[in-house]
Amino acid sequence: MKACRLLLTQFCGLMLIACSSPKATSPIDAVLASAVESGRIPGVIAVAATSDEVFYEGMAGARDIESGTGMTADTIFQIASMTKAITSVAVMQLVEQGEIELDRAIGFYVPRFADRQVLVGFDEQDEPILRPAESSPTVRQLLTHTSGYAYEIWNADAARYAASGYSASILTGGDGFLDAPLMSDPGTKWEYGISTDILGVMVEEISGQSLDDYFREHILKPLGMTDTYYVLPDEKLPRLATAYSKSEQGELTPIPYSRSSGDFFSGGGGLKSTAGDYIRFMQAILNDGELDGVRILSAASVDLIAQNHIGDLEAADSVVTSIPYLSNDFNFMPDSADKFGLGFLINTDPIPGGRSAGSLAWAGLYNSYYWIDRNKDICGVLITQILPFYDADVLALLNEFETAAYAAAESAGN
Repeated sequence: MKACRLLLTQFCGLMLIACSSPKATSPIDAVLASAVESGRIPGVIAVAATSDEVFYEGMAGARDIESGTGMTADTIFQIASMTKAITSVAVMQLVEQGEIELDRAIGFYVPRFADRQVLVGFDEQDEPILRPAESSPTVRQLLTHTSGYAYEIWNADAARYAASGYSASILTGGDGFLDAPLMSDPGTKWEYGISTDILGVMVEEISGQSLDDYFREHILKPLGMTDTYYVLPDEKLPRLATAYSKSEQGELTPIPYSRSSGDFFSGGGGLKSTAGDYIRFMQAILNDGELDGVRILSAASVDLIAQNHIGDLEAADSVVTSIPYLSNDFNFMPDSADKFGLGFLINTDPIPGGRSAGSLAWAGLYNSYYWIDRNKDICGVLITQILPFYDADVLALLNEFETAAYAAAESAGN
């Protein structure tokens, strides 16, 4: 009966959207509309731009299925790990000012993170086996996810450690999860983890500001990102999109929104933003650190960000989930030996019909994805609000959107 109600709600919401949506005027509009027709993607917004103009903005489906509220350009989303790029830029601003050295150990800046141990495994009594790390993680290793830290979502031992109560879980709120041990020696492997969350604490320690205040003063306000917040003001809450948990059968169950207390601002996630705001941030990176006469980074820093900093290691290769309701297994670029810059994934091979080799990219847990192609001067962002991460339907849509965006840009240039 519950499943029937869900399907009926989805059907009614989609019928309302089909009746109220304007006729598609762009090939990309048709791509987005087609993706939501099945009901497996409740709503989506996509934006593509060059360094000096937005050449596409479109949306389809519902901001909220139950109310039938359609997706709009000013819809606010939980962007999760798309926060990391903004934290990484904040770190690089402090590097430019001489406040941070990339190859200095993080414990120098925040003693709390000095002398961390490596979790080797568990004994027969389920007690953790720990040993001293061979070195301390550096700022560069945190920016590149080669620090040795992991996320419990994608590391079984980290999940077991938190579940056994040896450290707080990242799922329970607060900053207790930052006391987790390393899962490997720094510099020995790439592993997605809490590194950028730790960098956020470092930014606060050095700047003397909360991460929220630092972002607003040094990045968000200068770029005109007026809808990007950790804690949404009351008047903006009605524009927040509903997030959904998706079953294997495609049924969508709304996820209750838990408003941040504002006690802890995570460098690794937690921002809410619009696609329009985020594309402005991306355009600044695309334009060598400047947008509309406002510079947030030097061109030299952007060049440094976009270089491979992990050597022969490979990034985001066959990452296995430990918490399936939050994430599927993922491999961002299966046909490319991916690298990592200072805060961004780098594909080493071009995508046919899409981004160039050397483009920057990452994503957010609720199936939001972006790329920045400095070679072809194109960036794009596609945002949905679905769990688990790396949803096959959204990935197919992302590929179609990217191909259509490059075709549109090429056509406009002819």
